[in-house]
Amino acid sequence: MDRRPSSATGRLWLLRRVVFGMAVVLLGSVLVFAATQVLPGDPARAVLGHEATPERVAALRTELGLDRPLVAQYLAWLGGVLTGEPGHSLVTREPVGGLIGDRAVNSAVLVLVSAAVVVPLSVFVGAVAGRRRDRPFDRAVLVVTLGLTALPEFIIALLLVILLSTSVFPLLPGTVLLAPGQNPFGEPAQLVLPVTALVLGVLPYLARLVRGSVIDVYESEYVRTARLKGVPENVVLRRHVLRNALVPAVQGTALALAYLTGGVVVVEQVFNYPGLGSALVDAVNNRDFPVIQLICLVFAACYVAFNLLGDAMTVYVTPRLRTAGR
Repeated sequence: MDRRPSSATGRLWLLRRVVFGMAVVLLGSVLVFAATQVLPGDPARAVLGHEATPERVAALRTELGLDRPLVAQYLAWLGGVLTGEPGHSLVTREPVGGLIGDRAVNSAVLVLVSAAVVVPLSVFVGAVAGRRRDRPFDRAVLVVTLGLTALPEFIIALLLVILLSTSVFPLLPGTVLLAPGQNPFGEPAQLVLPVTALVLGVLPYLARLVRGSVIDVYESEYVRTARLKGVPENVVLRRHVLRNALVPAVQGTALALAYLTGGVVVVEQVFNYPGLGSALVDAVNNRDFPVIQLICLVFAACYVAFNLLGDAMTVYVTPRLRTAGR
């Protein structure tokens, strides 16, 4: 059977998604740049201090190019990002790329470790709860996940610090002390609480999504037919239920990764974790526009990449989508 039309259709679909994603990132860069311009305060004044004379402030604004038209500033910044030179920090005068490089690695470690824990855990909890629908385990899962959903991430993080890092159960460090360039895995105990906070923030959504998908599949005709044929329940779960419940789980995982990327801002600030989130908060406080712009652009690119990955994996695990056009 000739599969060339299907392959060509798949490549065209992927190309359209990539182009659309790049357009979204470009639009995000415009919004990020515009948002930094409406922040209160003057970056030159923040660098020099309130005692600086107007002449010094004006000279620094000219030096930093802050007196140019906004369109010219945006085009210069975007050109620097595309060429790998996104400018210098207004505070430290260091290249922005080098300033956030180690922090980007630290945040990536935090997100990936959290995802490696929460994805299989959510699939397991959701699958078992869906299989044991309306039984004690299922009801307990619903109560716990509903309670966690009602708690913001910073509350979860603070509760973890109170329970596991103070006089209640002083088992784990409540703050992360990583030197610049230090491997986050060098002190794995320091990662436990930040990872746990992120996992507990995402687990309710993803576990309930898998549970609902498993329940829907169990009520389908082909599962009923397999049971009538005498297929063992474990085989029904493994071959029929989990495979067909995988699509919502894949899509949910992509959204969970995007959520984790945004959640690091709060969690890193609570645990003093040296990542992009804490760097973003410091840059906002210091009105360090180049750092704010690049970090926000990285977050936007991660959101688009995770969603694109989720769409591609959905097509891969769905036979009717993968074979469309044959």
